[in-house]
Amino acid sequence: MLLCALSNLAIGLIVGAAALLLIIIICAFISMRNTLVRLDAACDEAWSTIDIHLKKRYDLIPNIVETVKGYAKYEGDTLERVIAARNAAVAAPSPNDKVAADNEVTGTLRQLFALTESYPDLKANAQFLSLQTQLQSVETDLAQARKFYNGKCRELNTRRRTFPSSLVAGKFQARRYFELDSDEERKNVKVSFN
Repeated sequence: MLLCALSNLAIGLIVGAAALLLIIIICAFISMRNTLVRLDAACDEAWSTIDIHLKKRYDLIPNIVETVKGYAKYEGDTLERVIAARNAAVAAPSPNDKVAADNEVTGTLRQLFALTESYPDLKANAQFLSLQTQLQSVETDLAQARKFYNGKCRELNTRRRTFPSSLVAGKFQARRYFELDSDEERKNVKVSFN
């Protein structure tokens, strides 16, 4: 009888331990999934911040182009490229497309500001200087937002690939970092005081 009672107790302990282990595993998987959900939402929020700064940037571009147009009447091709790049970026349907389009905007803005060097009156124009200052402020905010976004992407992408989170990460897509797209953007900026 004592042997039977000990046997039942042992079976009860084994079943209890197995149930407890199963509960711990289920809670761990729920916790990992919830972490992935929070990181995915943080990436969406960080992208939204970038999108807000990009909109501010895109809203400034037509004003800058119109100001430059008054001084640089013979530079229509450059101005058209800036506006075309801006319109393509505004219409980009996905974050990945927007990254590529925004890199094009950056390149055309560089061309635009290089063009202004040829027009001393434009460089002294108060409206142009104000717009340029606003754009520089937006660019600074945008750089910080990109840095934050890339940090959140890194967290999510790392969590997706590490064990045991990788077991529950199936529906969470890897996020693309906001990177420089062209070799031109990677080059050092040439500053000349002539």
